Amino acid sequence: MCWKCGTPIASDEVLSRSAICSICGEYLHSCKNCTFYEPGAHYDCHETIDISVSDKETANFCEYFSPCRMFNKQKHRVLSDDVQKARNAFEQLFSN
Repeated sequence: MCWKCGTPIASDEVLSRSAICSICGEYLHSCKNCTFYEPGAHYDCHETIDISVSDKETANFCEYFSPCRMFNKQKHRVLSDDVQKARNAFEQLFSN
């Protein structure tokens, strides 16, 4: 399912690196569309990746990518907001 608009992805559809959503045009082979994406986890990923992907919305070459067929858009947005709030609070500790 597309992380941005919720368009279903067929279970037998193979997603190439350049695959895009037919509705909103966002890349489907991206961190935000991966089963292992979890804001707040190490590099925002449940897999043991060695290098952080800086842009979670663009296409990438991650070998662990597994398309998320069932996506809870609200969950990811809320977690992302919570993570950002926590990061901001941490940075404020050292800003004075």
